[in-house]
Formats: sequence, structure tokens, C-alpha cells
Amino acid sequence: MQDVLFVTVDSLRADHVGRYGYDRDTTPVVDGLAANGHRFANAFAHACATRASFPSILTSTTAMMYGGYERVSDQQTLVTEALPDSYHTAGFHSNLYLAAEFGYSCGFDTFFDSKTDPSGLARLKQIVKERLDEDGRLYELLAGAVDTAEKEAGINVGSAYVRADEITDKAIEWADRQHDGLRFCWTHYMDVHHPYLPPERHQRALGLDPVSEREAVRLRRTMIEEPENLTDDERETLIDLYDAEIRFTDSEIGRLIERVRTTWGEDTIVIVTADHGEAFGEHGDFGHSQTFHDEMTHVPLVIDLGKTDDTQTQAPEGGAVHDEIVGLADVTPTIVDYAGGDQAESFTGHSLRPLLEGDKWPREHVVGDWSEDNRGGGERRYAYRDRRWKYIEIDGSGALYDLDADPSETTDVATEHPDECDRIRGVLDDHRRTIEATADDLDTVAMDEATKQRLRDLGYAE
Repeated sequence: MQDVLFVTVDSLRADHVGRYGYDRDTTPVVDGLAANGHRFANAFAHACATRASFPSILTSTTAMMYGGYERVSDQQTLVTEALPDSYHTAGFHSNLYLAAEFGYSCGFDTFFDSKTDPSGLARLKQIVKERLDEDGRLYELLAGAVDTAEKEAGINVGSAYVRADEITDKAIEWADRQHDGLRFCWTHYMDVHHPYLPPERHQRALGLDPVSEREAVRLRRTMIEEPENLTDDERETLIDLYDAEIRFTDSEIGRLIERVRTTWGEDTIVIVTADHGEAFGEHGDFGHSQTFHDEMTHVPLVIDLGKTDDTQTQAPEGGAVHDEIVGLADVTPTIVDYAGGDQAESFTGHSLRPLLEGDKWPREHVVGDWSEDNRGGGERRYAYRDRRWKYIEIDGSGALYDLDADPSETTDVATEHPDECDRIRGVLDDHRRTIEATADDLDTVAMDEATKQRLRDLGYAE
């Protein structure tokens, strides 16, 4: 049983991390963890956006199981609920789809979701909507002015999330107070999610000329509303900003790890991963939509088990690299395993401990799913990924990609490999039966206007 620091980063694709082959020094801290621990080269999300991905991360299920991803079902078990009672638990984040009202606070002794403590700019942005009659002429004028200012002038008139340094401060403040018992802390950093507004020093750290906030916001609006109008240079600028946000977040992860291990001890387990990736036009999309291509689903996963007397768990010098296919649904069972808890019957993933200790690994593929209305209705999408094959199915129509010959997933070879398609559809049929067997009737979560607006600011259509 060890203390656990679990860090998730929104929208961080694996191929923009140094140890995953990126040529920019975006992640010196995470790279250092990998050099001392374990890196999973083929870790995949089961969905392409936060709301659909986090059931896998924190409950070891997929998006469409247990009634969908409108909220956490009472039949699902969060990682905190499976930990022994001796653990003190805390979570810190500012993605409102992971707020308490969606069920994500269960099992946490301390839980900050920014719902009751938005940033000053976010509060100011809500004045128009909270203080004025939405049917009135004055409201229409002011709301239009706010939108026009951001769209035309590139002025960032609000903040949809809490910055990484503030999240780190809150987590450190909690960690410093925990002197007795075992501890579990989860932090989720939003800064790598657009809008990309990295501090200038982190742009300069990558050798970039800083981009003004005005220009960054203008580019973001174009990316969301008119991506076909982005020039090649503008696309590269967006990537520069994205990378600088990664560098900023990485530095805050380092500050958090240093303080936690100083306070709790060097044997603290540290796990870093992401909920999904980010697209920059590889398949025509920007941001994150439900495409299930690797730029959306291939994520970093690094585990450093800390300095312990257990030589069986120590990584070799320079770190261990595991090429086996793993899914984000495997993270919660791993945490529960090392914490000495009981695996919940609802968990679909496997503890990664066998891989970390050199034993056999049962997983050969990862399956993903998504539905249009969060609860299994409307258009449905499924995905299958193993070492060679990617299969993406949209409302029963599937495309197959041979990743050995076509790692960029540009050519559908389904007609050339009917046997593979049949095999994979059989796997997906088994998954669909699991979805049906776990069906639950989830009520829609009612959101106030302030929550809806912050989600819109992140590009979500609530």
C-alpha cells in the first residue's frame, strides 16, 4: 500500500511528448518520470472527448456502458470508492463535465471542481447572462458585443477553466495538510485544451516568438468555426501554442510531484496520462471530435512506482518501455491493486501490475464507443485497435486501416480484408452485448446557464 498521485492532462496526444518521439522539449518532467519508471508505448483512450473518456479512467468502464456517459451510474464504482478506508482522498480539476453533479465526487474526501469557485474573468463573463433578462433588448446588445469582441478582435473575455498553476496550488495546499494515513490525490489539468493561451515564458522555452493573446483567441475561433480557412502558417502557430501549453502543464506537474514526494515520501506512486488527444487537420478535423483516429486516442501513460525496497517493481536504468496494447480502463484497477483495495465487479480493465513486474498480459486490443445523445441514442460509433488493425464503425458502416502499411490511417482496406472485418465485428458484437447487459436509465443532468456557458467556451455543445 502506497500513496498515489494521479495526474491527467486534457487533450494531450502521445506524439507531442518527448519520450514518445517528439522533437520538441515539451515534457522534460514527464520524460524524467519515464526515464525512472515505466512508459506504455501503446496506451489508448476508449473515447475521443473528456465526457466520454472519463468513465474509462475513473470507473474502468466505457462510455456507453451503464446507461451512457450523461453521468456516473450508481452501478459504476469510482477508483476512490474501491480504495481501502485508510486512504485520504482528494480531487482537483475544472472541467465541469467532471463536476460533482455528474457523480465524479463520490468517494472523495475533498473535491474541487471549480463549480462554486470560477475564475474572476469567468464570473465577469456571466454578469450579462445572470443580471439581465435574456429576452430583453439590452441583454441582446451586450451579449452580442461580448461575442463580437472575442470573435473579431481576438479578446479573451472570460476563462472556461482554472489554470494549471492554480490547480497545483490547491493540490499542494491539501497535500501539505495530510500527515497521517495513506493518501490519494487526483489532479486534472485543462490548459492543453483549447483555447491555447500559454504564458510567454513557456513559448520562449521552446524557442518560439510569443503569440499575443489577441491572436491566439482569434486563431482559436477560426479553428472552431471555420477550420477550412486556416492557412498552413496559422495551423503551425496553433501547434506552437498547443506545445507551449504542454510545456506549461509539464512544469506544473513537476512542481506538484516535487512537493508531494517531499511531503509524503519518495515511495509515492506517480501516474500521468491524458483523457484523449487533439487533432490538427490530420483527417480534416481540429480539436477533438469522435473520429477515433490515433491523433485522438493514442495517449501517453507513464507510471513511476517511487523508490521502494521492492526490487521486483523497480524499473531498469533508463526506464522500462512496454509495447503491449493497454487501455485507460486499466488505470483504475492498477491504482486499486497497488493500494490494496478490492477490484469492483464493474471494472472492465486489468491491473497493469503484471506488465510492471514482467508477467503475462491478457489484453490484445482496445475497444471504444460513443453515442450522439450521451445515453446510447442517436448515432453510435465504435472503434477497435490492436497492434496492426484499426476499425472505425459509424452506424454499422465500418472502415479498416492496416497500421503496419498505413500508420496515418488514410486508406480504408475493408474490402481487401473481409475476414479481419468479420473477426473485429465479432469483438464489437461482444462489446455491444456488454453494453446491453449493463444498461441503466440515467436522468439528464440539469445545468445552470453559467455551467453551460463555460462548457460552450471550451467548444462543447451541451
